Amino acid sequence: MARSVNQVILLGNLTRDPELRQTPSGQSVCSFSLALNRAYKGQNGDWQEATDYIDIVAWGPLAERVAQYLSKGRRALIQGRLQSRSWEQEGQKRSKVEVLANDVTFVDSRGEGGGSSEGNYGGSDTPTAPAKNAPKKKDDVVEDIGDEPINLDDIPF
Repeated sequence: MARSVNQVILLGNLTRDPELRQTPSGQSVCSFSLALNRAYKGQNGDWQEATDYIDIVAWGPLAERVAQYLSKGRRALIQGRLQSRSWEQEGQKRSKVEVLANDVTFVDSRGEGGGSSEGNYGGSDTPTAPAKNAPKKKDDVVEDIGDEPINLDDIPF
């Protein structure tokens, strides 16, 4: 039997604040929705805009970080997989397709939507830290590396 691929990468803005809950066993689960804007040419040749809304679910430490650092309007890059679930509500069968997040990257910076600075907060317990010498704000000063001239042969590009 051939293997299947179920991988999704989405870049969009949160439509609401993430909702963090705990399962009865104590596991954290966070759900939020992403708005994805797209443009296309309509039948008359004019450009049209449309927005798709996708539900996202994150589990465990990733869920806690998403709830802590993301909020409505913030831009995020989500990597994960599609997952369908079904249930019965008021005697009717319901079903839903959502994205189960494996990795979430916070795309906008502190000034663009509040919260934390840009960072990658995937499935591992340690978020990716920004480079040590990278300026964090406009007024920050980069560490002086000395007065030695730069040898152009040392530059790899």
